[in-house]
Amino acid sequence: MDIYTIGFTQKNAENFFKFLKTSGVKRLIDVRLNNISQLAGFAKKDDLKFFLKELCAAEYIHMPEFAPTKDILDSYKKGEISWYIYEEKFMNLMAQRNVEKSIVPELLDHGCLLCSEHEPHFCHRRLVVEYLNEHSNLNLKVKHLY
Repeated sequence: MDIYTIGFTQKNAENFFKFLKTSGVKRLIDVRLNNISQLAGFAKKDDLKFFLKELCAAEYIHMPEFAPTKDILDSYKKGEISWYIYEEKFMNLMAQRNVEKSIVPELLDHGCLLCSEHEPHFCHRRLVVEYLNEHSNLNLKVKHLY
């Protein structure tokens, strides 16, 4: 099953939506904790719903169960914990939430996980895919768009 990930920072709207359209993304799965921040520009929830429908014929879904808690995210952003501790805490959170049991596989097929980080290396969207591949039988083939 093909799945994509994308971050909206360091991209203008033209490039962001071009990546999604040319990749054949059917739905954007927003895995951010806060999807209404004024800092998100074109990537605010209501704007994304409109642009995805009009420009990409794709749908928008917010899945906060794939987002870190505010405490985990704030600790990492403030430098109180390292990436490796963040990763461990986030993976444990995913396990506690049993996200693999609640996911509808069709949602992920040609879906694209969205968060803010430009690259996936230090981003939880990559961890979501890794977790699901390890704890389900989905066999997700990921392509990071950046």
